Amino acid sequence: MKTKFEDFLNESIRNKMAPKSEEEIEAAYTKFKEAGTVYQYKDVLGKILKSVTVDNSGQTADQIWFEFEDGITYRMYHQEDCCEQVVIEDINGDVEDLVGVPLLVAEEVTSEDTSASESGTWTFYKFATINGYVDIRWHGTSNGYYSEAVDFVEWK
Repeated sequence: MKTKFEDFLNESIRNKMAPKSEEEIEAAYTKFKEAGTVYQYKDVLGKILKSVTVDNSGQTADQIWFEFEDGITYRMYHQEDCCEQVVIEDINGDVEDLVGVPLLVAEEVTSEDTSASESGTWTFYKFATINGYVDIRWHGTSNGYYSEAVDFVEWK
């Protein structure tokens, strides 16, 4: 049985990739950051997830629970108030790819939704392991007075 990693190694695009200079990498990263705010969750990098539970059933506010093998749990959610809505728009990738191996990427990118009628925010969470990538896209709208932010915090 072929693994995802073997498929990655056999992809022809890998052979076409050319090394980039430090200046090219820095320029690309700077351009990327100009589109929004980037935050790295360094405290979870290298940690191993035991489980990831997505709750966007509509019974409660959207939330995702991240349980690590060391017993620490993180919750990704938005504490709703009046006149706002913040929901998980989309999850690209399989969250099970994050379980059982060290996290290599854990970051948040936010940007303004210029098409929102009053105020809007896009929040992207990017996670990666050797098994694959997962991008979680949140979207928040409000009248501009209330927060549209998503929290990713240690939960006790």
